Amino acid sequence: MVQNILVRNNVKISGAGIQPILFAPGFGCDQTVWKFVAEAFEEDYKVILFDYVGLGNSDISSFDPMKYNKLSGYVQDLLDVCEALNLKDVIFVGHSVSSMIGMLASIQRPEYFSQLVMIGPSPCYLNYPPDYFGGFEEKDLIGLIDLMDKNYIGWANFFSTILMSTSAREDVTKDLEERFCSTDPVVARAFAEASFFSDNREDLPKALIPSLILQCSEDTIAPTEVGQYLNQHLPNSTLVYMNAVGHCPHMSNPEETVQCIKEFITNGSSEFSLDVVPNKHG
Repeated sequence: MVQNILVRNNVKISGAGIQPILFAPGFGCDQTVWKFVAEAFEEDYKVILFDYVGLGNSDISSFDPMKYNKLSGYVQDLLDVCEALNLKDVIFVGHSVSSMIGMLASIQRPEYFSQLVMIGPSPCYLNYPPDYFGGFEEKDLIGLIDLMDKNYIGWANFFSTILMSTSAREDVTKDLEERFCSTDPVVARAFAEASFFSDNREDLPKALIPSLILQCSEDTIAPTEVGQYLNQHLPNSTLVYMNAVGHCPHMSNPEETVQCIKEFITNGSSEFSLDVVPNKHG
């Protein structure tokens, strides 16, 4: 069973350290997005990379559209990997929707995790005025799903542009577009529905693991208001404003991303060189 999970999720382990640090890719991407970040931790940590079922070099035959059109399916993937490797006190690093996947996993099995690093996280992408601004109206997200069905290549081009600001690196935008184009449209649609229409705001107070929220500049997917909301509602969180532009700093600015992660896992929020907003609970 353990070997099946490791093959199913294409688990890769490297590094000379003992402390496990696990990197989880965001929507539509596989573990290779972490290349320039993960390698910076190999000297001191046990680095763990994996793919969600249906993405990257995972076992596509294990993909179940009913399971993976809700975040719970991806949460189970993560928990399966932790269990298969008998992990404890993991430093979890998740991009975008994987931030919430990691948070939900930590609520279910807190013993697996010691710290959560959330890059561009959002508990809900929809606007619910006047109390919550997620960045999108429902008709906009329905339109994105509809575009996936009608013109998947066109959607990949459009969505990769949304992810990266116009002032961000064009090569990263192109990289994202190619990643989306190489993903099975059925898999991408299921993950899109699970991501775009999830609402985990009520789960935030249950997440007690120390958490770092990395808020990017000019991030359309996870606007500044979302990062502030998370920091206000996660009981043990630190909000850091990055200089990196767009939604994918691990790809566009891996050096700053590595710096932020290392400062948090080593010192907590006490020695950040960037703008830090402590959680309202202290």
